[in-house]
Amino acid sequence: MKSTVPHLQKGDTVGLVALSSPAQPEKLGDAIAFLEELGLNYIIGDTIQAKQDYLAGSDEERLAEFHEMVRNPEVKAIFCVKGGYGSARIAEKIDYGLLEENPKVFWGFSDLTYLHCAINEYANLVTFHGPLLMSVRRIDDLSKKMFLQLFSPMELQYTEDISPLTTIAPGVARGEIIGGNLRRLVNTLGTKFEVRTEGRILLIEELGETIPNIDAMLQQLKQARKLEQLAGVVIGSFTQTEADEAALLALMKDYFADLGVPVVAGFKIGHDSTNIAIPLGVDAILDAQERVLKILPGVH
Repeated sequence: MKSTVPHLQKGDTVGLVALSSPAQPEKLGDAIAFLEELGLNYIIGDTIQAKQDYLAGSDEERLAEFHEMVRNPEVKAIFCVKGGYGSARIAEKIDYGLLEENPKVFWGFSDLTYLHCAINEYANLVTFHGPLLMSVRRIDDLSKKMFLQLFSPMELQYTEDISPLTTIAPGVARGEIIGGNLRRLVNTLGTKFEVRTEGRILLIEELGETIPNIDAMLQQLKQARKLEQLAGVVIGSFTQTEADEAALLALMKDYFADLGVPVVAGFKIGHDSTNIAIPLGVDAILDAQERVLKILPGVH
């Protein structure tokens, strides 16, 4: 298990950064209003305004800002406001020791999956897979409530009260929950940030990919032997796939039904109006019979 990070308190200051594609600062109003609702103060990083082609400023600017937020003792959490692409470009130069010495909440998803893998392994810290602040207007109230897990240690329990779940393979597993965006997980293969799946519960989600593309990515994970020693699989939201649920489920069964570990699909974790935030790097229990996922707190 990774080390949990200190919880937030009302009045704390959080840092807003764009470590991937350019943000749209004119749309930041909703995010700021939401943080104020939570009782948080904020520092808006320079990367929020920055743009260099398809990136939120140069690699040097994004890296420097990340380090600055880590170093600043006032900043208790780092929230990524935008995904897209680009976080992998700074992963190699991040000072993970600095982050380990200054543990704090790191929150984001999608492209940030690459940094979740990196921080989990190299700073040995829990990170949070949750909605990007730029999209706060598009998420539902339940998803907004999930930010409250940052304020006090709470065990999360995902049941069919949240969404219908489908058991693809039976069983009960306990292990560290890791993962995130399927494409970004595949991007880690062959690098020093390669996702480690042995004995772990793997979460996958994706947006706007066709069935053949999803198949290709799962095939690559399989050939990289990432599916051989899993503890279990949590299948999150696969949105805008241009395919029906049945085709997607058939593909998931093809890859996951015979692994001998519990696999459950239908979790609203990912690119959707319901995006349930969870800590990565903590112990979780996946019960495929009862169709429930229990996750230990990510803060202390």
